Amino acid sequence: MLQTVDVGQRSLASYQGVAPDLILDELRTAAEGLRGLRVLHLNATPYGGGVSELLRSAVPLLNDLGLVADWQIISGDAEFFDVTKKIHNGLQGAAVELTEAEKARYEQTAKANAAALTSEYDVVFVHDPQPAAILPFHGKGNARWVWRCHIDTGQPNPGVWEFCKAYLSEYDAAVFTLAEFVPPDFPVGRTEIMPPAIDPLSPKNMELADRTARQVLDWIGINLNRPLMTQVSRFDHWKDPLGVIAAYKLVKEEIHHLQLALVGSMALDDPEGWDIYREVKEAANSDPLIDVFTNLTGVGNIEVNAFQRLSDVVVQKSIREGFGLVVSESLWKGTPVVAGRAGGIPLQMSDGVGGILVESVEECASAILALLKDADYAKELGRRGKERVREHFLLPRLLLNEVSLVRDLVEGMPRRIAAGIEEHRDPVCGMAIADPETATRIDHDGDTILFCSDTCRTRFVLAPDRYRYA
Repeated sequence: MLQTVDVGQRSLASYQGVAPDLILDELRTAAEGLRGLRVLHLNATPYGGGVSELLRSAVPLLNDLGLVADWQIISGDAEFFDVTKKIHNGLQGAAVELTEAEKARYEQTAKANAAALTSEYDVVFVHDPQPAAILPFHGKGNARWVWRCHIDTGQPNPGVWEFCKAYLSEYDAAVFTLAEFVPPDFPVGRTEIMPPAIDPLSPKNMELADRTARQVLDWIGINLNRPLMTQVSRFDHWKDPLGVIAAYKLVKEEIHHLQLALVGSMALDDPEGWDIYREVKEAANSDPLIDVFTNLTGVGNIEVNAFQRLSDVVVQKSIREGFGLVVSESLWKGTPVVAGRAGGIPLQMSDGVGGILVESVEECASAILALLKDADYAKELGRRGKERVREHFLLPRLLLNEVSLVRDLVEGMPRRIAAGIEEHRDPVCGMAIADPETATRIDHDGDTILFCSDTCRTRFVLAPDRYRYA
């Protein structure tokens, strides 16, 4: 048997007044008729990353909607996770090469996990490369299988992609964060675009009194009488923590008492994280105003909540990125963000809301300095960013996208049509539109197309044939 994660109980009613009412109403309607449908989410780790955070919140809400949803974790040894980290990097374009022994380790572990999957389900969501090969070794049975890819695979390493592609052809559908992430010669006939979302009621994102947040950071040694910049992410070269330190040092030439907090998480499926952590610690050792924290040294969801709430600027200087949930997390707290122009980050900060997008250490330092010097400008960016997150990047919107796909797969209904209502979706980013009446729109070939932002509308106008719409 695979490890089942106990997620407790949650109620969709708790989101009333937090998420847009239209999204909540459409989600309930889309779930009608699915009562008792068995759904499995399958991934590699129960903690330490955005996927596990999403599943911890989403699975109990699926159960609240009447589905029977489980979350299970595959098993694997250290060698297997070394291989899957290499695959992960290769799918994002890194120059790596898999040996025959590494390929064999991946297949052997997939076979073992396939044999351990003994329960019957109607729909199985398989997250990322680690468990992707389970389907061909297990067989589809009567289930519909969906591969959910959370990383940027738009320009993968050719050798790694050829190896992985062979395991995907039997999937009924695949889900990506952005259309640009779909790799070349993708073997699955149906692809859906669904950006992730944050849970506003989780410990990391729930309301936290200012006094409590200050006590939390004071307890771990942060001096809130000094300006504070923070990056929250895995310890990963793609997140460029050394670039963040370099930008901090440039800013500190002018703001000498600036503090930097690097708050990282260690995950079961990321053995490379410890190497990056040691590099970061070495780079930070010479400056007493740089602090490095991890989830394994007592800095968890509440501490991250406090950091994102009380920092003057949150930085997410990603070089490559799937989505970057920490951007929406920070914006949800009204804190401005300086972030790399990578992956799904620009979607969260479309139309100039939320913060400043950058492409170099120098640009990053300049943007941080601008926000630290102009508190009113920073506050307004954060305010507008929070409203964008409320409209587009809260969990009920993502569940609406997923439940609509499930309905379609099990009932053969036309895409975007469920229970007599039409789910309005942005054809560029795939998100459900919270308020069709006020959405950005254009007329195209006799149809009215709705968008979540002017940025998505512009991308559609420049290349309409690239995006599917109904």
